[in-house]
Amino acid sequence: MIEVNNISKAFDGQYVIKNISVVFETGKTNLVIGQSGAGKTILIKALVGLQEVDEGSINFDGRNFTSMNFKERKLLRQEFGMVFQGGALFDSLSVIENVMFPLKMFSKLTYPEKLERANFCLKRVNLDNINNLYPSEISGGMKKRVSIARSIALNPKYLFCDEPNSGLDPINAIIIDSLIKEITEEYQITTVINTHDMNSVMAIGDKVTFIYNGHKWWEGNKNQIMFTDNKELNNFIFASELTKIIKSKISS
Repeated sequence: MIEVNNISKAFDGQYVIKNISVVFETGKTNLVIGQSGAGKTILIKALVGLQEVDEGSINFDGRNFTSMNFKERKLLRQEFGMVFQGGALFDSLSVIENVMFPLKMFSKLTYPEKLERANFCLKRVNLDNINNLYPSEISGGMKKRVSIARSIALNPKYLFCDEPNSGLDPINAIIIDSLIKEITEEYQITTVINTHDMNSVMAIGDKVTFIYNGHKWWEGNKNQIMFTDNKELNNFIFASELTKIIKSKISS
């Protein structure tokens, strides 16, 4: 569980997030949604320590991340898994080498043990016979699955996903959503997903936090979101669906 307590962050005197408190639950997919510039990216960056907060605290299962020194944070980050928007695979490394990368950096496993773990993770995301291929040789959907395999290589307690469906067609987007949901439940991970995709919200939104102008504006689940009377959230949902329709017509 991740507990966010009244965190705020300002740049040049202007708050980008203000007094946000939210609990991200273990074994559930916790989605953060909002318009571009609403503050959700800063929130995610604060959770992983890429952005320092000015006020408040962030606790990982009772451990105060905000007050930790560099060495303490480094140890805790070994419990993090990251799925980046573009996959962020190393172009010069093969698929298996990409998945083994965090194991080489942070584990004391022998090479055969690292190889075995990497192969297990690739099989878990339904990828076979691509170990020796390079990122440029596989599809966008495969890249995302390799990224997920890499993110779970160290058996993380916390998984952070930044727009995991960005750039994917609807079928691959569903595959990625389902995979993240399955892994979250199977390994009881605290998963936080930053997304604009309302399909993802309706498919796997165990908990949804809507950020508006730097504030937590609404929270609930996928069953509650369609019946909310929150004006700003409804505007966001409508705009998201309208944008999707326009894009589909342009591409068809």
